[in-house]
Amino acid sequence: MSKQADGLEGLRVVVTAGAGGIGLAIVRHLAACGARVFTCDVAEPALAQLAQSHPEVGAIRADVSSEADVARLFEAAERQLGGLDALINNAGIAGPTGAVEDLDPQEWRRCVDICLTGQFLCTRLAVPLLKAAGGGAIVNMSSAAGRHGYAFRTPYSSAKFGVIGFTQSLAKELGPAGIRVNAILPGIVEGPRMEGVIRARAEQVGVSYERMEATYLERISLRRMVTQHDIALSVAFLLSEGGRNISGQSLSVDGNVETL
Repeated sequence: MSKQADGLEGLRVVVTAGAGGIGLAIVRHLAACGARVFTCDVAEPALAQLAQSHPEVGAIRADVSSEADVARLFEAAERQLGGLDALINNAGIAGPTGAVEDLDPQEWRRCVDICLTGQFLCTRLAVPLLKAAGGGAIVNMSSAAGRHGYAFRTPYSSAKFGVIGFTQSLAKELGPAGIRVNAILPGIVEGPRMEGVIRARAEQVGVSYERMEATYLERISLRRMVTQHDIALSVAFLLSEGGRNISGQSLSVDGNVETL
């Protein structure tokens, strides 16, 4: 096992939205490092695939914006893991793309409910378990949009800015209990979700997909997208011995996004 994974063997971790995308990359990597992982997702076919490929990972269907679902998630996780050492608040959606005067308030609420309130609902149930374990770690997934304003993506950007405030507040509140709290800010992550975002933005401003993709890459110093595995490696570092004194931080894993 690499030194980056020091301290992950046997770690009891809940990862939200872990059956696909970045969440699945996190689940796979933590499990490979010897952590005991429990996850949830709303996509039942993806959960079924996860059960086949990683039978050692516990999983249930849960929507993080639902208090009842989150309660079931943590009851099931505690039964299987016997406690908790880390929470990865990964669940999120892209939300609507459009001018602010055209946005549907219901779509705004749904985006904020999942991307921000869902993290609160999970954290409030995780913290007593982390305290009982003598401390631990929380990693909240924000975004480069939580550092930069994002025209035509105001619900998403607003929620992700909120995650930063949530993270910094929790770091101060929970530090005395030995609980580290950090945020990861992915940039443009390779995959179907980002393709959909670029396509929607291209349609919004009336240019081709290729032109809009080039525009996104021109705003990144390294001129490349990051991968889901890049994010998983960063999560593992924050949970590892290497991250034992890192708290209250916003870690951009984005190739240095200069603007959005």
